[in-house]
Amino acid sequence: MRHYVELSAEVKQAKEQGKPVVALESTIISHGMPYPQNVQTAREVEQIIRDNGAVPATIALIDGKIKVGLTDEELEQFGNSQGVAKVSRRDLPYILATKQLGATTVAATMICAELADINIFVTGGIGGVHRGAETTMDISADLEELAQTNVAVVCAGAKSILDLGLTMEYLETKGVPVIGYQTEVLPAFYTRTSEYPVNFSAENVDVIAKTLKSKWDIELQGGAVIANPIPEEHAMPEEVINHAIASAVKEADEKGITGKDTTPFLLGKIKEITGGKSLDSNIALVKNNAVLGAKLAVELNSLV
Repeated sequence: MRHYVELSAEVKQAKEQGKPVVALESTIISHGMPYPQNVQTAREVEQIIRDNGAVPATIALIDGKIKVGLTDEELEQFGNSQGVAKVSRRDLPYILATKQLGATTVAATMICAELADINIFVTGGIGGVHRGAETTMDISADLEELAQTNVAVVCAGAKSILDLGLTMEYLETKGVPVIGYQTEVLPAFYTRTSEYPVNFSAENVDVIAKTLKSKWDIELQGGAVIANPIPEEHAMPEEVINHAIASAVKEADEKGITGKDTTPFLLGKIKEITGGKSLDSNIALVKNNAVLGAKLAVELNSLV
């Protein structure tokens, strides 16, 4: 298994010295944002993690290897290349075998992070149960991964293009705790609130770290969702984003867009409808999550 995992020099040194490491996905670079904002944001997010006492490990598949930590050149390659494969659990073996460039989703990043013994992962928002899933069965692999892989995911809640109620129900069924950081309700990615309460609310990072340690100490398999609301000054008005989402979902239905193509299409369409404001919010929330993720990794590392 370790034959496939290749640590960057920075990550390898951090592991040897017992420093906290934070995993980052690469789909947000190749599929989540346009160039050059994607590469610029990736570099800034990595620096935020360093500034807060941890070491960043952006994860991607390159030439048959799981790269844990990317160089500047590799970040540029992912941000500027066409046809990068979007890799979830089912795709990992094939993309490794064929030595394609692969950008990891939340699910795949969790798998790769666990292989590299990294238990804190920062992203924008998790996938979930899509609207209309009662007939389409379109449910993100992220939720199953959270049920079985011991990695905590720091995010701004679930993407508001999803059915948030059904997503929370699914996580409950799988025994995945949703912990709100200084919030009692699930953030909805572009906005700070939703109508759905989180399972637990924590005002301080140390409570979250101790909760994760307890979970894994008693061998309860699976991860946790650490829901961190977008900063108020970057949140979008609910009526604006809800209108944009409804329009984007309608167009996706009309064009027959399904599966893993859905989220990139919807995010792109929402950016277009909001005149780029949704992209600004997306970047702000990822940076905010990076601050919390680094602090959480530092705290958890001190407990081990």
